Parts: sequence; structure tokens; C-alpha cells
Amino acid sequence: MKYFVIAGEASGDMHAANMLLELKTMDPKGEFIGWGGDQMEAAGVKIQKHIRKLAFMGFVEVVANLRTILRNFSICKKQLLEFQPDVVVLVDYPGFNLRMAKWAKQQGFRVMYYISPTIWAWKEKRVLTIKKYVDRMACILPFEPQWYHKWGYQADYVGHPTVEVVAKEMQKSPTLDLKNCIALLPGSRVQEIKKMLPIMLAAIDPNNSSPVVIAQAPNLEASVYEPYIGQHKVQLHQFKTYEILKQAQYALVTSGTATLETALFKVPQVVCYIANPISYAIAKRLVKVKYISLVNLILDREVVTELIQDDLTVERLRKEIDSLLHDTQRQQRLQLDYDELENVLKESKASKRTAEMTYALALHQ
Repeated sequence: MKYFVIAGEASGDMHAANMLLELKTMDPKGEFIGWGGDQMEAAGVKIQKHIRKLAFMGFVEVVANLRTILRNFSICKKQLLEFQPDVVVLVDYPGFNLRMAKWAKQQGFRVMYYISPTIWAWKEKRVLTIKKYVDRMACILPFEPQWYHKWGYQADYVGHPTVEVVAKEMQKSPTLDLKNCIALLPGSRVQEIKKMLPIMLAAIDPNNSSPVVIAQAPNLEASVYEPYIGQHKVQLHQFKTYEILKQAQYALVTSGTATLETALFKVPQVVCYIANPISYAIAKRLVKVKYISLVNLILDREVVTELIQDDLTVERLRKEIDSLLHDTQRQQRLQLDYDELENVLKESKASKRTAEMTYALALHQ
């Protein structure tokens, strides 16, 4: 069978790669090409466009890069027509992939979507597009299938892929000595690094004796971080995020999948997020959920502190760090909440289940 896979960000690249490794055991003669990153390439996908050229964050940034985005659509459509896949596999990245789902289905391709867009948070009528143009939807949050059911669409909960990734990592021995480090996870986009990293670095006590370690995103060069590091004594490690988290005393994390990863490693954290002011003003009007971190969304309460926009200041961040380090009751409560989160998401086999759905779709089952 032939599969065209599209992932637009680092987390999607990782989850797509793990799913494709499972799929290749079911279809060892399968052909795989697509858009993604180094992990998909290592899994055997012939990469047509790398994720480092794809990630744009926020309404304003999308508008500013609209010409590039439209050109990407044209390129992708041409590649799909030339390859003629049995299944188009779309992984997260909804701004691009929902439009591609519509076009691909109109051309007669079968469409598999892995990691549902957060349409339950805003622009919920996008579900109509999914009902019409997506053959199978693999959800990674436990409440999503029930939400889809209300709209008359059957979606499948496959488990959260981060659970299985973290479980495998926990069995490995560290190759770096970063014991009791302070972990900084400022995101995987250039815009995020620019907005979050300076505040994170400034909030750390200059008399701190623990190693301060930045988890360099797999899709970004070290040169992206260097202008903001300056005289700060920090270490920068790429492809070592999980090793860092395994040894961290606490973490400052840009909102995204990293908040869930940090929680599964049982690391106290503060969630940080700053968007373009115009993008944030638009999002605040449209988004219907109370939280931005996956930890809080899944448990439906504030487990970890979220410092968003104007709340993310050096002074406020220092206060939260002090609380994480010295408030014993908060520490105990957080660990209980993390245990509950792990229990909610346990027994995840997301990669295998999604691979089975994808292969069945390729076989017209």
C-alpha cells in the first residue's frame, strides 16, 4: 500500500514516526512519503518538505506568511496527485491538514486523521468538515469521542501517544549527568523561543547552584537560542528532552505537548505562554476552554499554574518557582494530581491502534 503522511510540528513528527513503525510491521512492503521531520525520516518516510519550514504560530503570523502557506498547499497537492496514495494520513497540524483533508477526499483519496484538532475548544463547526471529508479519526484525549458523538460522527479514542513514549524512556538509563537540574522547555517555534526564553532565564535565581538546562527543539538550530542566552550559565541539549525531565527538580514549560510530558515524568512545572497581542485578543474571543495546558484540560481543573500573556512576568514566575520549591502541601497535592492523570491515560497503545485503523482503511475495511 502507499501512504502519504503530513505532520507539521515536532510532536506530530514524533507521534507519526512511532505510528508508522507499527504500520510497517503490518504492511512491510508499504511505500511512505510525506511532510515531516527527522523522526519520520528515520522511520522510513521519504520527506518531501521538512517541518522546520512549516510551523507558524498565531493568527498574525499565519497572515504574514500566507503566501508561503498557499504555495505549500499547491506543492502538496501536486505531490499527492503524482504519488496516488491509498491513504492520506494527516497528523495534528489542523490549519493545514483540515484544508488538505477536504481537497484529498474530493480527489477520491481515503483520509485518516491522527490527533484530533481541538475543535471542541473553538470553531466547533469544523466538525462538519471532518464528518464530510475524514474517513477515520483517531483521538488522543478521552473526552473527544463523546464530543464527536454529539455531532453524529464516530471517532475512536486510541490513547495518548505520549504515555507510551514516556514509558519507554523511563526504562532507559541517562547518558547525561543533569541531576536536580532546572529544565527550560521554551517551545519548538522560533516565535516561542523569542517570547518565552528571556523571561524564563531572568526568573531563575542567579545564585542557584543547580544546572540550568534548555531542551533544544529537534527542528531548531542552536543559533536560535544563543541571542537570548547571553551571560546566563546554561546548558543547551538537543534530542535530550526526556533525559532532562527525568532529572529535573522543576520545569518552566511553554504550553503544548511538553506540559503533558513534564507531568508524566512527575516534574513540578509552571506553564508559560505569550502570543502576539492581536492573535491573543482574537483567540480570547473564540476559544471556549478554561485552560491551555493538556494537564489541566484532561483533569478539568487547575493542576498546574498557567501564566498567560500579561501574567507571564519575571516577578510572577519567580513567585511560582518559590512555591514549587518550598510549599510542601502544594508539592504533595501536585504529585497526587499527576498520579490521577497517569491513571486516566494508562494502558495507551495509541501508535498500534492508529496503525491498525490506517491499514484497515488502506484495505477498504
